[in-house]
Amino acid sequence: MLQIVRVHAREVLDSRGFPTVEVEVTLSGGAVGRSIVPSGKSKGGGEARELRDGDEARYRGAGVLAAVRNVREVIGPALRGLSAVDQSSIDRRLIELDPDKATLGANAVLGASLAVARAAAAALGLPLYRYLGGAQARTLPVPMMNLLNGGQHADNNVDVQEFMVVPLGAPSFAEALRWGCEIHHALGDVLRGHGLSRSVGDEGGFAPDLDGDEMALELLEQAIEQAGYTDRVALALDVAANDLWRRGRYEIGGRRMGSDHMVEYIQGLVNAFPICSVEDPLFEEDWAAWSELRKRVGDRVEVVGDDLFVTSTSRLARGIAERAATSILVKPNQVGTLSETLDAIDLARGAGLGAIVSHRSGETEDTTIADLAVATGVGRIKAGAPCRSERVAKYNRLLRIEEELGAGARFVGRAPA
Repeated sequence: MLQIVRVHAREVLDSRGFPTVEVEVTLSGGAVGRSIVPSGKSKGGGEARELRDGDEARYRGAGVLAAVRNVREVIGPALRGLSAVDQSSIDRRLIELDPDKATLGANAVLGASLAVARAAAAALGLPLYRYLGGAQARTLPVPMMNLLNGGQHADNNVDVQEFMVVPLGAPSFAEALRWGCEIHHALGDVLRGHGLSRSVGDEGGFAPDLDGDEMALELLEQAIEQAGYTDRVALALDVAANDLWRRGRYEIGGRRMGSDHMVEYIQGLVNAFPICSVEDPLFEEDWAAWSELRKRVGDRVEVVGDDLFVTSTSRLARGIAERAATSILVKPNQVGTLSETLDAIDLARGAGLGAIVSHRSGETEDTTIADLAVATGVGRIKAGAPCRSERVAKYNRLLRIEEELGAGARFVGRAPA
């Protein structure tokens, strides 16, 4: 009943209206698992590469028919007959087919890897979080909600990519989500009061033109106060500093600065605002500056590597050795298989680092990352603003999981996992 008998793929759409890959795996007992692969706009240099067709006559070159064909004609035949419950063997076979995911495409490989896991869970009658995490999977993550969008995620003048609220003081996931939603709506009122735009960016957060990063943080503080959650909700940043790195210096807010001054700038923001987490504050190859920033602020805030680590155990191992960060951002499509994703989380935890499961800017209705966050008990999830259904789908899935767990559910709040 658990043998793979069919692997199918199709071209579907992501939240930006561009194609992506959906993979559908059918098992001998009739169980079916589906997975849709997201796509990032701001990417680290070491990410596994998605395969795009490049045919300008279709979807401006962004079609994924070649990746779909690779699933049907290469990956499918290679997986047929294998046991779906042996995820490590499935993923080893996928890696053997395409070690760096550059030929078949990370979008094809990951879609197959996750669809197999979903099919196995369905065949066993288990929710995905229980199948992946076992009986101990019961920790709901704190949502890190991106309420102001900038950088590559918005058509505005804001350099920092994400300004998030983190409801650390909430007693449950449902309450944390409610607090975030109320702050989101309060922020809309605050922006209206300042005569600022309430249009939204790729991840559902507001995307007004602002006078600087400090103004964005001040607006969020005003919204938190207006919603009644002062001292119970922290702030977080995704600087996405790769996009600010030009010709060996950082360009931010109309200024050019070297690594030392960038470290001082981030430290100044941490000192001035109730920030609990700073993601990608520096260029992915500026290792010495990462280590210096961690030394200065790592005892007070999470220093999170996204483009720095790209969910890669080899880059993470270097980061651990150089004490470059205190946490890793986990994006399955950066590395290409479920097993490699879990390996990165395990390596981080073994070294005393935190982990945050994350969406991408080009998202879909697929809710795998919600189950992954509970299965691994990482305690944090980034899924965007409580706006746009591809983001809300993850939050709604977590609400259902919390209800299903009942009294057994655990919410980390201020105590990182």
